[in-house]
Amino acid sequence: MFAEENGLRGDPRLQAISEAIRVVPHFPKPGIMFQDITTLLLDHKAFKDTVDIFVDRYRDMDISVVAGVEARGFMFGPSIALAIGAKFVPLRKPRKLPEYGTDCLEMHVGAVQPGERALVIDDLVATGGTLSAAIRLLERVGAEVVECACVIGLPENKGERRLNGKPLYILVEPRELCC
Repeated sequence: MFAEENGLRGDPRLQAISEAIRVVPHFPKPGIMFQDITTLLLDHKAFKDTVDIFVDRYRDMDISVVAGVEARGFMFGPSIALAIGAKFVPLRKPRKLPEYGTDCLEMHVGAVQPGERALVIDDLVATGGTLSAAIRLLERVGAEVVECACVIGLPENKGERRLNGKPLYILVEPRELCC
């Protein structure tokens, strides 16, 4: 579900967040329109608004763990976790480089306890493979994944099908380059 469909229609913060994201065409391979959140992080107001919107949504949902997917989920997760009184757990990709088509994540043993309620955060959802891997990892140790959240999501939400029925909350659609 996009934030606009959930009470934020017309909220100027969403437009500012979207405009703060740089689009890099044909990266890392032809046909990909890379959504670079580095420019969002450089805009302190848009970055704060991004975190604030997530915090407003999750403040009263009894979340005890915010699990951030490497590496861009690390940018948003700690701030959200601090604001809602949860711990932050980094979910790391093996070998640290993006591997398109490979869905594997790791976390520290004992970082999440059985019964903890978890939120999975990342910058973008496309196929849903990485979020699906995060859900499987957290559920394997007994956590309850309450929701997945991303700053950017494809309007078709094809990735949502891979989330085993877990809700997906997205702030903005990917931007295209104009002109």
